[in-house]
Amino acid sequence: MSLVSGPGTGSASGTRPDELKLYIDKHVKYVQSLDHRKDELEYWLTEHLRLSGLFWGLTALHLLGHPDGLPRGETIAFVMSCQHENGGFGAAPGHDAHMLYTVSAVQILATVGALDDDEVKVRGGRERIARFIANLQQPDTGTFTGDEWGETDTRFLYGALNALSLLGHLSFVNVQAAVDHVQACANFDGGYGVSPGAESHAGQIFTCVGALAIAGRLDLVDRDKLGAWLSERQVEGGGLNGRPQKLEDVCYSWWVVSSLAMIGRLHWIDRAKLQAFILRCQDPDQGGIADRPGDMVDVFHTVFGIAGLSLLQYPGLKEVDPVYCMPLEVTKHLVGSPVLEG
Repeated sequence: MSLVSGPGTGSASGTRPDELKLYIDKHVKYVQSLDHRKDELEYWLTEHLRLSGLFWGLTALHLLGHPDGLPRGETIAFVMSCQHENGGFGAAPGHDAHMLYTVSAVQILATVGALDDDEVKVRGGRERIARFIANLQQPDTGTFTGDEWGETDTRFLYGALNALSLLGHLSFVNVQAAVDHVQACANFDGGYGVSPGAESHAGQIFTCVGALAIAGRLDLVDRDKLGAWLSERQVEGGGLNGRPQKLEDVCYSWWVVSSLAMIGRLHWIDRAKLQAFILRCQDPDQGGIADRPGDMVDVFHTVFGIAGLSLLQYPGLKEVDPVYCMPLEVTKHLVGSPVLEG
């Protein structure tokens, strides 16, 4: 899956919500076209994101109601070509194994129902992948590194709990220690940062609240204080930003809205204005969604725009799981319904 931006820009016409619509067929064709742009330099410059790009594209297609939009066999084959002997996955064949791409690999295999296929079992199956992830937990802090080189980040902690729960091996790690680390990242404003003492940021809030949801500890979240901080991310044009004094960006239609959904405060923002903002960021001719109107589209903002619309119950979309950013019908089968706060 290519991470090449464009060729179109987010320029959907219409100023009133009732004049805008979601161009489902255009977005399906846009995602399907992404791996046919190998003659472009940007295709190769973004190879370090290839596996995550495949997850984003696959998820977008599922939420758009086209689960067979990518060939299943080729999808599985590419994912497995990225696996290392230690069980982890790199971004593309030949790239080092890393937590983020291992999580993407697990999510892709789970989405296409391949976690127990022979192609996975012959390489050690679920347990081998889970061991790679578990070995990255730090015994002194409970958090996780991204790889053998030692960088830590709440993204890696969330990703570890996400993938391990999908694999059915959450018991391989010290969940309580991970929860304690998340709590150490909590701030006075109700938000969470990338590490203890770091400023609150919507992306990191998603990872921390998502981790607590998987651990069954959403009771630790100050829902009203966090809900207030998150709802203040909505700007005049209807979009959301990631922290104060920043521009709105479609990707926060996922990070902010999913967090609000997990704590039962989604009604604290103007849904209609946010829907209209996302729809204005579409390319109505060639498909895809941009970060904001007038910019070039890409698969990253396409999936998170669509996932945000799904959480906002936009008609015609499949339901997304706010904890996993995967089709809810998939996660229900593997981990059950999400236990969220009302």
